[in-house]
Amino acid sequence: MTALWRSADIAKAVGGVAQGDFAAGGVAFDSREVGPGDLFIALKGDVTDGHKFVDQAFAQGAAGAIVSTPSAHPHVLVADTTTALNALGVAARIRTAGKIAGVTGSVGKTGTKEALAAALARANKGPVHRSVKSYNNHTGVPLSLARMPAETRFGVFEMGMNHAGEIAALTRLVRPHVALITAIAPAHIENLGSMEAIADAKGEIFQGLEPGGTAIVPFDTPHRDQLLGHARRYADRVVTFGRDAAADVHARDVVQMDHGTMVVATLPGAEVSFTLAQPGDHWVSNALAVLAAVQALGGDLAAAGLALGELEGLAGRGARHRLTVPGGNALLIDESYNANSVSMAATLAVLGAQPARRRIAILGEMRELGAESAALHAGLAGPIMAAEVSIAILVGPGMAPLAEALSGKIEVYHLADAAAALAHAHQLVRADDALLVKGSNAVGLAHVVAGLTAGGE
Repeated sequence: MTALWRSADIAKAVGGVAQGDFAAGGVAFDSREVGPGDLFIALKGDVTDGHKFVDQAFAQGAAGAIVSTPSAHPHVLVADTTTALNALGVAARIRTAGKIAGVTGSVGKTGTKEALAAALARANKGPVHRSVKSYNNHTGVPLSLARMPAETRFGVFEMGMNHAGEIAALTRLVRPHVALITAIAPAHIENLGSMEAIADAKGEIFQGLEPGGTAIVPFDTPHRDQLLGHARRYADRVVTFGRDAAADVHARDVVQMDHGTMVVATLPGAEVSFTLAQPGDHWVSNALAVLAAVQALGGDLAAAGLALGELEGLAGRGARHRLTVPGGNALLIDESYNANSVSMAATLAVLGAQPARRRIAILGEMRELGAESAALHAGLAGPIMAAEVSIAILVGPGMAPLAEALSGKIEVYHLADAAAALAHAHQLVRADDALLVKGSNAVGLAHVVAGLTAGGE
C-alpha cells in the first residue's frame, strides 16, 4: 500500500527537520486514536500538551511524529505543531486532483456529509475521502485534509463554527469546488446574536470556492436571499434546493411508505427516482442537497439514488436500536449528539410518525441560545404535542420553560442530569414503546443511549 506521508515529504510540507526515515499510513493528534503506522502530531492545547503522550503513541505503533521538542523517536521537528498541522492539510489539498465538496449548516451537516460521501462512492469510480465524526473545526478540518490520499477522486469536508470568521478560515483550507449549506437554525445564537448573523457566518463557506465553483443554497429558508447574496460574490454557478417547485433541485413527488420515503427529484436536465431509507421531511431536504452536489461534482446520479436508499442512521444522529424490555421490545431513536429548535422539531415529527403503544421523548436542554433560550425551549411544546408524546423526560435547567408549558398536558419529568434520565427510562420503558433521545451534546444523553442499549447503567 502506498504510504500516505513520508518523512521527507512531511518535512517539506511543514517546514520542519526530519529525524529518521519513516512512512506513515494515517494521521492522528489524539494519542488514544493512534494505530500502527500512524503519524502522531503532538499538539499543545489549553488543557494538556500532546508531547506528554509521544511515548504512548509509539507504544501503540506510531511510525513517526511531528513535535516541537526533540524526541528519541522518528520525528519531524517544527517550531509550532498546530501551524504544522495546518500546513500538512494545505499540502494534502494541493497534491490531489480530486473534486472537493464543503458542507456546513446549522442542522444536518454531518448526516449530509456522510450521505454525499456514500453517494459519490456508490458508483465505485475512484476513492472517496471524507472527514470523520464531527471533525469540523480549526483542528478537525486540517486533520481531515492531512488524512486525504493523493489519489482521492472526491473529498467531502464538514465545516462548523461557534463564531463569525471561523468558516471563512476553514473554507480557505478546503478550497471546495462545491460548497453546500444545509439549513439555517438558531444554533450558537448566543454567540452570533441573531439569525441573520448566523446566516452570514454560514455564508462564509463560499469564500473558499475554487474558480468555476458551485454554491448550493437552501431555497426553503427565510434567509435564502441573504445566502444567495454571499454565494453570487464567489460562485460561478448557484444552485438552490428545496421542496418548493421553484427550487433548481426539488422533490416533484414524495410518498411515505413502510420501508422508506419514495422521492422523485427534479434537477436541471435530469430526474431521479429513489427510495430514501432515512425517515423524516428533513431527510428529504438533505437528499435533495446531496443530489445537487453530486450533479455539480460530476458524479453518478443513479448511483447516488441507490446510496440514499441504503443509508443507515449514524450513532447520535438517527441510529435505531431495538431494546429488550419487560414484555418484549421497544424502539430507541438515537439523536443524542446535538440539538437546536429546528432539529428537535424535525426528529419529534419522526417520533410522531412511528407506530407505538406510547411515545417517550428524552430531551436535553439546548445550549448557546442566549436570550432566546426560554422561548425556544417552551416552543418545543407544540412539536411534542403534535407527535402525540405520552411521556417527556426533560434534562437540564434550561428545560424548565418547556416543563412548565407541558405541565398538565402529558406526563413530564424534569431532571437534573443524564444519569437521572437513564434511571427513569429504565423504570418507564415497556414493550412496543418508541423512545427518542435528543439534546445538546454537552448534556451527555449518549450516556442514556449507552445505558439502555447495554441493558444497564
